Amino acid sequence: MSKVAEKKVSKEAVSKVVEKKSVVKKVDNYFSQNDFSKLEISLEEMFKAGVHFGHQKSRRNPKMDEYIFAVKKGINIINLEKTQEKVVEALDFIKKIKKDGKQILFVGTKPQLKELVVSVSEACAMPFVVERWLGGTFTNFKNIRSRTKYLTDSQTKMEKGEFQKYTKFERMKKVEELEKMEQRMGGIKHMTELPAAIFVSSIKEDRIAINEAQKVGIPVIGIADTNTDPYLVDYPIPANDDAISSVRLIFSYICKTLK
Repeated sequence: MSKVAEKKVSKEAVSKVVEKKSVVKKVDNYFSQNDFSKLEISLEEMFKAGVHFGHQKSRRNPKMDEYIFAVKKGINIINLEKTQEKVVEALDFIKKIKKDGKQILFVGTKPQLKELVVSVSEACAMPFVVERWLGGTFTNFKNIRSRTKYLTDSQTKMEKGEFQKYTKFERMKKVEELEKMEQRMGGIKHMTELPAAIFVSSIKEDRIAINEAQKVGIPVIGIADTNTDPYLVDYPIPANDDAISSVRLIFSYICKTLK
């Protein structure tokens, strides 16, 4: 391979690592493109978004009973008045975090919600986790921070062409290493300190993150569907955590508060 061709390949590799966040980064920028200034926390909007639809009666967690309005055709129906009340409580807490200039870490590992989590996080300039939770993210943050700093420093060096001194094979291995790191921790690479809170899009799916947050005393805000234990989080929001329309509306309330 000629030096010109090799340089071209290297440049393409650099672009791939620097610009690529993860496969879920190809989002529609819903939260950054929309104006939520007139968005109100209304029962009508929540009803339209399907926030009230829970799981089947047989999958109901007894601890969610206080948030259930009725059962229709075997499906638990969430009391939207309770949802409205809990959304307001959560947003009041989020306003305090914003006032203090702190961060909220958005966590959403459920496949169908990953794009939404990335989109709202970017719109609000907040860190996120949509891949498998890395053990020690909170409890061993010093080590995690050293790895994310290595990632950002390496990406900067590669972008500046400082890796040209290495062989083609060495650069290729470096690209592969940084791609894997970006995939796993790209969403938290600019998180220089522990967040003031985390928001989990699903209490059931993101239980590991909740457990670790509790160990270090980080408050948790989370969507509580009818098959979950709302007492696992500090600020539960009873709502459908499967329907994109439902989660998008909850995120819209948060986005309006943070932007």
